[in-house]
Amino acid sequence: MKSIFKKTLLIALVAALAVASLPFVSVSAAGLDDPQPPQPQGQVSNERLERVWARQLRLYEKIGNGFDKSDAFVERVQELIDNAGANGKDVSAVQAALVAFEKANKDAHPVFESGKGIVNSHQGFDKDGKVTDPEKAKETVKAMGDKLKEIKDAMGGTGKALHEALKAFRQANPRPENSPVPEG
Repeated sequence: MKSIFKKTLLIALVAALAVASLPFVSVSAAGLDDPQPPQPQGQVSNERLERVWARQLRLYEKIGNGFDKSDAFVERVQELIDNAGANGKDVSAVQAALVAFEKANKDAHPVFESGKGIVNSHQGFDKDGKVTDPEKAKETVKAMGDKLKEIKDAMGGTGKALHEALKAFRQANPRPENSPVPEG
């Protein structure tokens, strides 16, 4: 059960980092039959701003949950490393990945915390995420996008590297299968 929780938490952290790497603005071509006229150059619809803002808030919350759980996650991985090392296994790659992850996590956490000001002020949006001032909303979305990118850059792919190191370790050191005890 502990292993499933570890894997789930690791996958959640990796997923959060992967989502952070996704672009926040996409481009699509309008079809000939689309009833909506094209926006003038540089214009973004209020609906689009609201969708992007909502997505950024969900991502920010998911990253925050990852930070909240990171200490327990690091402890569990360190315990795995300690136990495996005590059994004579080579844990150097996993230990190095964990150290890098911890450092990046400590570097990224203040950046995450600084994003709370953007979330709390939500300039250009009301409390329900509806646009009240399109220009301020654009600035807020851009600032939040920059903050999320800064968090991603601070993490530097260390979550994925740790996941890969754990995966390689598990492949090199599979758990022994429970063999039936011979009756006798």
